[in-house]
Amino acid sequence: MPLSARNELAGTVSSVERSGIMAEVAIDLGDDQTVTSVITSASADRLDVTEGDDVAAVIKATEVMVRKD
Repeated sequence: MPLSARNELAGTVSSVERSGIMAEVAIDLGDDQTVTSVITSASADRLDVTEGDDVAAVIKATEVMVRKD
């Protein structure tokens, strides 16, 4: 599926925690890196996302900030 977002991280779902209308999906990217997305429970159901699924975290942002300590 073509998307306008250019940042895509492949990984494996490590957990899905539903709470009411929202679901928190943790994606293991490897090398001890995880990205977490909060999506609607309806979206999680529609995608049928479950632990162990291979997925992509697609990131679309109008602004990315860099910080250095």
